[in-house]
Formats: sequence, structure tokens, C-alpha cells
Amino acid sequence: MAKSAYQRVLLKLSGEALAGANGHGIDNKILKQIASDVREAHETGCQLGVVIGGGNIFRGVAASTNGMDRANSDYMGMLATCINALALQEAFECAGLQTRVQSAITMNEIAEPYIRRRALRHLEKGRVVIFSAGTGNPYFTTDTAAALRAMEINAEVILKATKVDGVYDRDPKKHSDAKKFDHLSYIDMLNKGLKVMDSTAVSLSMDNKLPIITFDLTVPGNILRAIKGEKIGTIIQ
Repeated sequence: MAKSAYQRVLLKLSGEALAGANGHGIDNKILKQIASDVREAHETGCQLGVVIGGGNIFRGVAASTNGMDRANSDYMGMLATCINALALQEAFECAGLQTRVQSAITMNEIAEPYIRRRALRHLEKGRVVIFSAGTGNPYFTTDTAAALRAMEINAEVILKATKVDGVYDRDPKKHSDAKKFDHLSYIDMLNKGLKVMDSTAVSLSMDNKLPIITFDLTVPGNILRAIKGEKIGTIIQ
């Protein structure tokens, strides 16, 4: 059996990743692939927390640029992450994983309230904990929520799963000569204005010396490779 290089990690999944080629909504095929990959990673003995975004359903920032009140649109985005969290929970449990969904916004009928000590206990018991509703506050992204939850649960690394195989100096889909970085410092990422994670999340990770590994989620097995410590994607530290 493969052995994990980490005891505990925080996996950050973008909402867009759940949409697959559709660009919106939830693709069941993608859900099953993610669940299979997470199960393989979990079987290494690694404890897994997951933060999920909501961009496949509703993006608060985009709505606010069109005249909607920013706080209100951000709360709507938080509710979108809860929909995704429940979809992930169903897929994980069908794959044989024990899970708990915790929400930063109280909604007792569908999720536990986020309580740090309870989350730690779930992780110690081998359950995958899905953190929804971001930080529970407007003006903060789910990237920032991932950095915050990672620190709170004493994770050793943030695994940022995206649709790109690492960090580039510019969009590789638009520029064939885009340069990929294997390693980056937090300062370089901030100075270069690279938009893999927002500046608040990067600064929070830098202040607490928490490494970030960003890689392509669409390649089956990549979550396991990252958890085993294989060279994959881009590491920011």
C-alpha cells in the first residue's frame, strides 16, 4: 500500500472543477473521479480535510461587478459551496468513505456547525471533513477559507487542485510560450501577481509557513501522487 508523505492535509477544490466540460452545474463523472482519487489518498493513512468552492453555481465577485451588493452576493456564493459539499459527501460515501460536512453558516438540517475541536476529532477517527460556506464572512474567498482551515486543523500542506498542471507566468491556454514554475516563493507569487490563490490566502500561508502545492485535478491519481510527495505541479513555500 502506498504511504503518505503527510499526516494531515487540506485539499482545496474549485467549484468549477465539479462542472467538467459543461462549465456550470455538477458533472457526476467528475464527482466519481474525485471520490475515487480521494479514497486512494485516504487509504494511505493521510487525514483529509476538504474546502470546496461554489463557482460552478454562483460567483459572488462576478455578481457584485454587475451591481449586486457584494456582501449579499458573497453569502449567495457561500450557499453554493454548501450544495457542492453535499454532492461531494454523497460521492465520497458511495466510494466507501466516512464523511462529515461542516458549515461556517449554521444550517443544522444539512450540516454540522464548524467547530474546530469536533473537526479534529473527526479527522482523528479517519473521517473526511468537508468544510463549506467559506469562512462564513463576505469579502473572503474560499482560497482564504482553505488557508484558514488548514491552519486550524494543523494541516501540513494545502493541495490546491485546479484545471491546470501548475503555476505559469501567464495563461497557458492563451499563450503557447507560457513558462511553468516548479517552485515559487510566497513573495514571488505575490510580486508577480499570479492568480492561483488570492493574496490574502498566500499571505496567511506565508505568515504561518504553510506550503501550497497546486496541480491538475483532471488527471486521475494526481491527488494520491501529491500526498505521496511525488514531484507534481508547482510548490509554493
